[in-house]
Amino acid sequence: MTDSQVSQQGIAPSEPDEGKTLPAEPNEHPPLGPDHLLPAPPAEPVKHRSKTVRIVVWIVLLAIFAGAFYYILNRKEAAKPAAGGRRGAGGGPVTLTTATAQRGDIGVYLDAIGTVTPVYTSSITAQVSGVITAVHYKEGQLVRKGDPLIDIDSRIYRATLLQAQGILERDQNVLGQAQMDVERYRAAWARNAIPKQTLDDQEKVVLQDQGTVKNDQGTVQFDQIQVDYCHIVAPFTGRAGLRLVDPGNVVTANGTTVLVVITQVQPITVIFTIPEDSLGQVTPRLRQNAKLTVDAYDRAALKQIATGTLITLDNQIDTTTGTVKGRASFVNKDMSLYPNEFVNTRLLVRTISAATLIPSSTIQHNGQTAFVYVLQDNTAHMKTVKPGVTDGGTTQVDGINPGDVLANTSFDKLQDGAKVNVSSRPQPSAKATPGSDAP
Repeated sequence: MTDSQVSQQGIAPSEPDEGKTLPAEPNEHPPLGPDHLLPAPPAEPVKHRSKTVRIVVWIVLLAIFAGAFYYILNRKEAAKPAAGGRRGAGGGPVTLTTATAQRGDIGVYLDAIGTVTPVYTSSITAQVSGVITAVHYKEGQLVRKGDPLIDIDSRIYRATLLQAQGILERDQNVLGQAQMDVERYRAAWARNAIPKQTLDDQEKVVLQDQGTVKNDQGTVQFDQIQVDYCHIVAPFTGRAGLRLVDPGNVVTANGTTVLVVITQVQPITVIFTIPEDSLGQVTPRLRQNAKLTVDAYDRAALKQIATGTLITLDNQIDTTTGTVKGRASFVNKDMSLYPNEFVNTRLLVRTISAATLIPSSTIQHNGQTAFVYVLQDNTAHMKTVKPGVTDGGTTQVDGINPGDVLANTSFDKLQDGAKVNVSSRPQPSAKATPGSDAP
């Protein structure tokens, strides 16, 4: 039986003898060499290694930042001066400048923005029609009351006046004749020469003539006023503005053309506003007839321009702003205040006398608490104070005594009980604001 027959019958062929090579199957592929194999996929530990690298990089960066921060911090500590570089009594003495508390007067002021307003301002217009014949004023000239300003041709008005005067003279003579007739009629009636009715009629004629004369007198006065209107004079002492008309210009009566503007500049006033909450400080002083001082400063509130006196307050509060207007008068001898100029005003309400005054720069704050450093035996002692009125860099305080020496610089290095060295620079002292309570 052959091998093929054996396999068909399900009988396994016998094992070949060792040492013999079996023939290759026709469908079997020959084994591939290493050159024909695909590369193996990346192993899983590679991804784990990339995460480890990122962690290492972040650790290195954090270490660099920490080192830089430590280096900068050490440099700041090393830069601090050895003397006075630490706070507290355990460090070296702190070098500083000082100021001395003084006793003096300080004013309580109300600050406001004001406008310079002339007492009188007149925009003069023509009251008669005609041709301007002369302009007497110069631009910017200070004119006195009654000084001539402008002349209008008055010939036609003088002619009308002359006619009225003639009519008046005629009617006056008619009246005189009627009065003489009344006297004759009275004498005749006394002798019963005429009836009473004739005398009564003549007396009424006299009364009629008197009325005619009065009418003529009114006409003469009116025409005289028209003539006077042709000669325009200054209504008050003031300063003339720019020339608005020239000789030869024609003006009309009651027109809108302004011929000249006159403003009173000596004295002059300033109108300003104060809050309604401050009325309680001002109105009692006005009722006492106190002369409250008002200082006018420039727009920057640095240079004092003039000093005046409060005249009065307005009679009502402006409900839109919650303020009330006040008017102060200034002599303005040097013409330093100009009409419609904006100024900063300071109204002196009252003066605090015998107050303890210190420079405002010596006061330090810790929240709502104000304190100063008082120097005694080269040692700083922190004392709480109660600030009051401040004016021009000077503050009125309670809690220390006049004559106390206070620290004025190096507050970042001071603390209670710190040793100090006073600088050789001059010591500023608090200055009292001039002024007194006016009765």
